[in-house]
Amino acid sequence: MSRISAMRSPVRPAVTGSTGDDLATLLVTGQDGDVEFAFVSGNPALDLAGTVLSRRDEPIDVLAAPADLERWVAECDELPDRVTADVPTFESALSLREATYRLALDRVLDRPFDPASLKIVNDTAAGPAPTIKLSDAGLHMSGDLRAVLSQIARSGIAVLADPHACLKECGRTGCTRIYLDRSRGARRTWCGMDECGNRVKAAAYRARRRAATTAEGRGPEGTI
Repeated sequence: MSRISAMRSPVRPAVTGSTGDDLATLLVTGQDGDVEFAFVSGNPALDLAGTVLSRRDEPIDVLAAPADLERWVAECDELPDRVTADVPTFESALSLREATYRLALDRVLDRPFDPASLKIVNDTAAGPAPTIKLSDAGLHMSGDLRAVLSQIARSGIAVLADPHACLKECGRTGCTRIYLDRSRGARRTWCGMDECGNRVKAAAYRARRRAATTAEGRGPEGTI
């Protein structure tokens, strides 16, 4: 893991916390090499917000350079399959990401939306929309990165404005991803089973094994 260089996502404040109203300033770090992106939040804007991991502990920014953003867009099923990101539009994407995260956190905590974040998201949503075409092969979406960011902002607005949408923060300690819970009875606990659910279950299993081993090493009256 390395700190973000001048050509990568700059060191900047990261929105943190799932309780309380204060925002702490933390260092957002980057990763060298390719990383696996997770699209588990149920909405492109929330997935974009989730590209900073572990915001409260040791934040890791998986969009460390414009090329990472290009790959993220290409892998997101609800966006055009390829875009080119220059430094200014890359910075715009990071601003949209942080604004979206702040608004989603406001929604989870049932508090008023942050005005500065609202302005960023609303201004971005007012940009050009992607072009959509239907053919025998299905739907094809195209557009530059500005259009992609506009589409992401609109998708975020749609879910944040929906009073029936159930937004949650992942239940795994250390994971700060916010997701849209569409499960029956809103019983979903983790952002994703592969991402967090299996890790929580594995940790619980190891804890039970350790407790059982400790108990077996003691006598009936608690002596070893």
